[in-house]
Amino acid sequence: MDKKRTLIFYKNNFSEFFDKLPVNVQNKIDQVLYMVMVLERIPIKFFQHMTGTEGLYEIRVEFGSDIYRIFSCFDEGNLVVLFNGFQKKSQKTPKKEIEKALSLKAEYFSEKQNH
Repeated sequence: MDKKRTLIFYKNNFSEFFDKLPVNVQNKIDQVLYMVMVLERIPIKFFQHMTGTEGLYEIRVEFGSDIYRIFSCFDEGNLVVLFNGFQKKSQKTPKKEIEKALSLKAEYFSEKQNH
């Protein structure tokens, strides 16, 4: 399949989260990230805009009864930038995780603009 998007991993926030996960969860996340790269339209089950945030999206991964979220945004219409990830333990997404993602997003675009 042709790639529709390129994934950019900003700093090491995502990799630090990913590396601590069990291998079977890492494999599931890899499958979902592959879909994000190759599908023209990503099913809402796996990818959704975060309401009340400007340009912040979450990649959703379910494994058994566990739910994982990975924050991202678009850059130049085509690139998904991956920020922090976390395991969701309740219905509401933790505010501190959203704030962290928004901060990383602002930092990413600020650094990009200054280069």
